[in-house]
Amino acid sequence: MPEGHLVHRHADEQQRALAGRVVRASGPQGRFDARPYDRRTLTGVEALGKHLLYHFEDAPTIHVHLGMRGIFLRHDGPRGEPPRGTRLRLATDDVAFDLIAPIRCEAYGPGDVAALRASLGPDPLRADASRDEAVRRLTAFGGPVGAAVLDQKVWAGIGNAWRAELLFLAGLHPAARDVGAGTAGRLWDTAVAYLALGRDAGQIVSDPERPDERWVYRREHCRRCGAPVLTWELASRTAYACPVDQPGKG
Repeated sequence: MPEGHLVHRHADEQQRALAGRVVRASGPQGRFDARPYDRRTLTGVEALGKHLLYHFEDAPTIHVHLGMRGIFLRHDGPRGEPPRGTRLRLATDDVAFDLIAPIRCEAYGPGDVAALRASLGPDPLRADASRDEAVRRLTAFGGPVGAAVLDQKVWAGIGNAWRAELLFLAGLHPAARDVGAGTAGRLWDTAVAYLALGRDAGQIVSDPERPDERWVYRREHCRRCGAPVLTWELASRTAYACPVDQPGKG
């Protein structure tokens, strides 16, 4: 599933290409009625964790969640028919974005948008995210920190790959409990810094010097010390930890 860094990357790219412009909207697959958006001005594209919001002038917001398989295809210049399975195409005279296989693509009224915002915790990639609120939610969770950071009500946008790498960088065992405010703040600062690197690079970046490498995620041995990486199920996903660099469970 695309994690928050890729969702923000999509939002930034589409904001630059489409915001403030009249777009041609179509739903080639037939599963989304794009007629209310056709020939309307798209006023902004916004990322909220793993969610995308498309705000239009005089039309409801479009909510998109890519899920496990959703992708965007960008076409510059001349373009033909959308690929089979395109749920939504947003286009101008010089660019088009085709949305394929999202888990959600739906019209949202103001109440729906407000409810979505209220359901999500702070997003490390949003300028309006509150560090104090992020620390409060994490320390109040009460369960393992590895479960907390995957809970979108605690922090929005973190998925399993980022969980593994951020906890490694912070020296935290995923099963650790009772994380204090200082540690929670340090983990949040790490998420803010590294998710921004990932957004800009278009991939998980947990080592700026070797951006294609991971420390523990899907590795048999820790890249730092060589110890066998521990794996187990936590919050319905595979957790990864180095027994040397992430000692104990707290």
